[in-house]
Amino acid sequence: MVLMKIKFSLAKRVKLAQSLWLLSWAATLAGSITFFLGCFLKIELRKRAEVMANTDVYIVPHTLMIVGLGSLGINYFAARICQDALDPARFPTWKTFLKPYFAFSLFIATLMFVAMLLSFIMKFSLESSLQTGLRNGIRFYKDTDTPGRCFQKQTIDHLQMDFECCGNDDFRDWFEVQWISNRYLDFTLKDVKDRIKSNVDGRYLLDSVPFSCCNPTSPRPCIHTQLTNSSAHYNYEYQTEDLNIYIRGCREALLGYYMSLMNGIGAVVLSVLLVQGSVLASLRFLQTSMEALEGQESQEVDSEGYLLEKSVKETVMEWLEPVLKFIKKNQVSEGGEGGEEPASA
Repeated sequence: MVLMKIKFSLAKRVKLAQSLWLLSWAATLAGSITFFLGCFLKIELRKRAEVMANTDVYIVPHTLMIVGLGSLGINYFAARICQDALDPARFPTWKTFLKPYFAFSLFIATLMFVAMLLSFIMKFSLESSLQTGLRNGIRFYKDTDTPGRCFQKQTIDHLQMDFECCGNDDFRDWFEVQWISNRYLDFTLKDVKDRIKSNVDGRYLLDSVPFSCCNPTSPRPCIHTQLTNSSAHYNYEYQTEDLNIYIRGCREALLGYYMSLMNGIGAVVLSVLLVQGSVLASLRFLQTSMEALEGQESQEVDSEGYLLEKSVKETVMEWLEPVLKFIKKNQVSEGGEGGEEPASA
């Protein structure tokens, strides 16, 4: 059963070829945009790689970059095919090329669809990565003399100031770690000794946060030490005071930033996918309408174009048949080799 059969006159074929030429170059531009979006997303992820525990999220920008480059190639050839489509002498040279071209184009379109889905569903992997990465970043904040962690403090401070956040889940995360290096502690002081002795792990814990948690829009000078001690500051009540540090955790802030970025990219990729689908469908109509003219004395007669010569199921099985035969042949040959018995003497 022929799917979506349409009758084309010469004028309609010319208009289809011209429209497809313009659409192909538009899709080429869209492919380049997809590639640069992948590059931009990878750069943004690498900027904060120190606070990410794994690299699973990089599959999104890598897929976008592959899809973008593939889209550039297939749409460039689509534009070239359109130029030769109405020339009876040149179009037949593309005939043997079209079947693998459509197969590769469908593969790129499938990858594009996968990239779009990943842009929307990577939230859980990203959240888990940030949860662990930020926890480690806060824990290693004080290790400015340790190779590999020298810039951890700088990274966390810039992160908290740029995204207006504090801690992992909230500012209380700083209460659970020793974020001041021992080199800056005076162990002759009684307060320092008492704090270290009162902790099972021998850590110097404070109800304080780094200065980078301070909110500059607060009218009050920043209070970032002894936050839970109301008597330590004049006219200050911890339970009721509107704290002048950032309340939101950095995991929430980063997750919101990256997900808004990925959702925007996903919407763009969806638009590119629709354009790419239009290119493939139009090229298929142009191909079949031109092939119907083979053997005709005049190119000005009407011809019929269609999307699929058979039903979707029959077409898929026809395309998969060579692959299935190849797999079956390999299984038979492996079985034959394994089933051979040594000849008796």
